[in-house]
Amino acid sequence: MNHNEHYINELNEFLKIPSISSMPEHKEDVKKAAEWLKGSLQKAGIENLEVIETKGHPIVYGDWLHAEGKPTVLIYGHYDVQPASPEELWETPAFEPTIRDDKLYARGATDDKGQLFIHVKAVEKLMQENGELPVNVKFCIEGEEEMASPNLPPFIEDNQEKLAADAVLISDTSFIEKGQPAICTSLRGALAMELNLKTANTDLHSGVYGGGVPNAIHSLVNLLDSFHDDNGKVAVEGFYKGVQDPTSQLREEVASIPFEEEKTKRELGLESFYGEEGFTFQERTGIRPTLEINGLAGGFHEEGFKTIVPSEAHAKISCRLVGDQDPEEIYEAILDHLNNYKPVGASFETKKLITAKPVSLHSNNPMIQKAAAAYEQVYGVAPLFPKEGGSIPIVEVFSRVLRSPVVMMGFGLPSENLHAPNEHIHLENFTNGIETVTTYLKSL
Repeated sequence: MNHNEHYINELNEFLKIPSISSMPEHKEDVKKAAEWLKGSLQKAGIENLEVIETKGHPIVYGDWLHAEGKPTVLIYGHYDVQPASPEELWETPAFEPTIRDDKLYARGATDDKGQLFIHVKAVEKLMQENGELPVNVKFCIEGEEEMASPNLPPFIEDNQEKLAADAVLISDTSFIEKGQPAICTSLRGALAMELNLKTANTDLHSGVYGGGVPNAIHSLVNLLDSFHDDNGKVAVEGFYKGVQDPTSQLREEVASIPFEEEKTKRELGLESFYGEEGFTFQERTGIRPTLEINGLAGGFHEEGFKTIVPSEAHAKISCRLVGDQDPEEIYEAILDHLNNYKPVGASFETKKLITAKPVSLHSNNPMIQKAAAAYEQVYGVAPLFPKEGGSIPIVEVFSRVLRSPVVMMGFGLPSENLHAPNEHIHLENFTNGIETVTTYLKSL
């Protein structure tokens, strides 16, 4: 049995553990996965191993620090997974790993056990070949990423010296497409909130009161419409504070990512795109800030009809943030806007739900450039540098608290059904991933 077959068999053991962090009935399974990971790291040659208890699920830490005068790399990942439901849509059970067409199917195969295990095996391979590592390595692996990492940020804040590193290495992202590696260098921040608007103290008969009292839904729709101007720009005063004009290099990197506009419109059933004037679709969805209405509720919306003037209406709002935008400042700016544009006869309350700061890394950073060279050496193709429109809050925490570049060397593919039935990882990327990471660590 060669190394790769052995590594895949071990990964199968890891994937069999239903470490679903969001379901209390799987608490012991999550702990079992942490202990299993500790044992795997010990076998790879990692020292000072700990399973650190938190208010939720444990953090696994370990290190190897004998490369005197060489850089230190902190490897992050997560061993928790999403629930398997709906289980009936899986071709084979989610926690019974199965290989079909050179793909390994199981929950967590690509998000993130499979990608995390690439690093464990890369370290083990280097130790077996050389008896030592070319650089210092630390592991910080959490079991709560699928729950928005409630306990990792304070752990990072409280253990800055323990986690100090010259780079943070993460594999929890994907290629652009098969054969085209990618290193994400930008993630938007986030703000999510609820807006609850009230007029009268009860719904009123529209025949008796209609036309004479404020309608909560009318009021809310007018208020929400005030958030944007006619050109798709957010009209909240102060919203763009901290948003820099994109450089020509940044726009070139965004434009280099393959994108078929007409095909995308057809797939989405759209006649046209919409957004901030002066920017392309890829720029609007990757490097520009947004304010979106995610949901509306109010009045009577069941089958039949009810002639009322609604007294309450509700909206869910989210923002994607870039540059130096601060979610707390954006929240206050939205509150000021709501007060300034509040319709006559209406009052409102808000509730802040999620905040995450944006993170942006320069593709010219030496740690990122060496990662790009490792990809090119193994895959024969230079990686692209996509700007992700989504948010991974822990990336910003690592970058800000440790003051270290975060290198997002993903080995997944967009088609691998993460969070969905039949999640899988291409075994080619698993084995090539090990080679890429060993090449990268050597190059440092």
